[in-house]
Amino acid sequence: MADFLFEPHAPVSIPIARGGLYAVRRVYCVGRNYAEHIKEMGNDVRDPPFFFAKPADAVVVGGAAIPYPPKTDDFQHEVELVVAIGKDGSDIDPEDALDHVYGYACGLDMTRRDLQAIAKKAGRPWEMAKGFDHSAPIGTIEPASAIGHPATGRITLSVNGAERQRGDLGDQIWNVAETIAFLSQFVDLKAGDIIMTGTPAGVGEVVPGDVIEGRIEGVGTVRTVID
Repeated sequence: MADFLFEPHAPVSIPIARGGLYAVRRVYCVGRNYAEHIKEMGNDVRDPPFFFAKPADAVVVGGAAIPYPPKTDDFQHEVELVVAIGKDGSDIDPEDALDHVYGYACGLDMTRRDLQAIAKKAGRPWEMAKGFDHSAPIGTIEPASAIGHPATGRITLSVNGAERQRGDLGDQIWNVAETIAFLSQFVDLKAGDIIMTGTPAGVGEVVPGDVIEGRIEGVGTVRTVID
């Protein structure tokens, strides 16, 4: 057995609603997948999907609190459907794509919006706006074998009990099967990969002390508190 320079970090995992743990390999995120959110951000709804990534250890589970991140004055919430891949594949046909899904969860793509705006203006990557520590709170995963593949369903987010975001999974420009097929043209998808599928309109700022609760009808919830 190889002698590691230091003890390897423990695998990142997400609880499965009916028992067990889902080991996370990679976190892919879809940009601009709800028309109303695209409009509120001042972008063109006709664009094809594009992707950015978060590190696996950005995932936060169990409703744990997350710290207000450094280097930002505009920390924002985005509630999203999370797709958990359970079967490897590349160049996947859209008709076969859902066969690669293990399950679904509700998650938050937390964003340093001011840093994102600076990066956009300069034509630079978004990593420091999106891929920072504790930026991906995720609820428990519901297996598709139990809930099916939700194509519609209300998706909402509240802050301190007041609703901020509301949409429907059916409003996605690129549905789950299309997203998986498109992404698999660029990377080999593996069991353990998760895909965060974009957010509806209503994104906004949060501050220390705020309680964030996301909910997707038929899928589940996610909750966190900003420290």
